[in-house]
Amino acid sequence: MKVQETNVQTDRILTVPNVLSFLRLLGVPLFLWLILVPKADGWALIVLFFAGLSDYLDGIIARKFNQISRLGQLLDPAADRLYILAMLVGLVIRDIIPLWLVIVLLAREVILLIMLLPLKRRGYTGLPVHFVGKAATFCLMFAFPLILVGAGINPVAGFCEIIGWAFAIWGTYLYWWSAVLYLGQARRILRADRVQIA
Repeated sequence: MKVQETNVQTDRILTVPNVLSFLRLLGVPLFLWLILVPKADGWALIVLFFAGLSDYLDGIIARKFNQISRLGQLLDPAADRLYILAMLVGLVIRDIIPLWLVIVLLAREVILLIMLLPLKRRGYTGLPVHFVGKAATFCLMFAFPLILVGAGINPVAGFCEIIGWAFAIWGTYLYWWSAVLYLGQARRILRADRVQIA
């Protein structure tokens, strides 16, 4: 399967998409504090809603106004991963999701981190985000809030828990599938570099 790459269109740092991504990053510790200290799940869900909205908007704005930047390509997936990590930590500490799910998802991150080491030695800072990775992130970002609602006492708890776990399972599959695609990308880049050196 061929992965579509998005070319950098600007070297500017101060762009609307980058500001949105930075603000999204600032929401990560706020979310974690809300879910763990006061256990204000409603406010935590509002933070997640605005994080998801800003994620959607920064992608649209970047493409429409030619503001795709290298910094944005780094900030966007970093924010996504940190939100997923914050949700995993918060939900495990509150005993809402099992530890094995966290291990499965974090193992994927460790593998990708190891994969990036030879790329960084050749001057690459990362790989372009592709559709499967974004779809996986969307599923997981949708799943964990639903699971959180499902753990509460409310009229829609049972329904939210079922739908949340469905998205979590599908998102975990896509998360690992995207890792396989990223590994393929890295292999092609490293092979092309070896050919050029030879």
